[in-house]
Amino acid sequence: MPRYKLTIEYDGAPFQGWQWQDHGPSVQGAIEAAGAKLNSAPVTVYGSGRTDSGVHALAQIAHMDLGKDIRADKVRDALNFHLGQHPISILDAEIVDEEWHARFDAIERRYLYRIVDRRPRLALDRGRVWRIPVRLNVEAMHDAAQVLVGKHDFSTFRDTQCQAKSPVKTVDEITVLRAGHEIHCHFKARSFLHKQVRSFVGSLVEVGLDKWDAEDMQAALEAHDRCECGPVAPPDGLYLTQVIY
Repeated sequence: MPRYKLTIEYDGAPFQGWQWQDHGPSVQGAIEAAGAKLNSAPVTVYGSGRTDSGVHALAQIAHMDLGKDIRADKVRDALNFHLGQHPISILDAEIVDEEWHARFDAIERRYLYRIVDRRPRLALDRGRVWRIPVRLNVEAMHDAAQVLVGKHDFSTFRDTQCQAKSPVKTVDEITVLRAGHEIHCHFKARSFLHKQVRSFVGSLVEVGLDKWDAEDMQAALEAHDRCECGPVAPPDGLYLTQVIY
């Protein structure tokens, strides 16, 4: 039974997240439905990790097994055909070893959060960036973000519904910079807690607004208390950009 590694791009706005849901559409569910038509039997799609409702992906990685041998490029094209009007694109498919696993073999995940700090409302990027109507102090945001790098108890930045066994994670890198008319916040780690990146970004925006500074970020981190987190950023600007194996 061949196993296929899939590289997937999607707009998360119409979905309840990556994971299959009883109460609404999911990215996983849409791809499994397309895979079932290709396979003439049900299939299960395993992702590198979950993305929340409304969160996008430039290169989510997943795998699935099919009951028949099909050329990888044919799998890609057939899945895209059966996905129809869903805002999901299978960018690549390749045959991998039957022991390879999209989630458990991943060693790093990278996210991007896009912010536009301007007063005029968005015309073209609604639902794809977070608009802040005043100019942010990007340098202060980057400096405060370094407090969060390393191995810490991230209880403050962990959603109350998070199912991870431990709040301790290691964040390898955070970069905040201006990119043209946008602010880009880049995050790298082996794995993240539920809504951890959005919690980081919301607190970093408090710094950018000069409501917090690096010492406030340090105090919030050390509090190990969800109540000390800044407002959680909306999902609109968050993208899973790369999974490293």
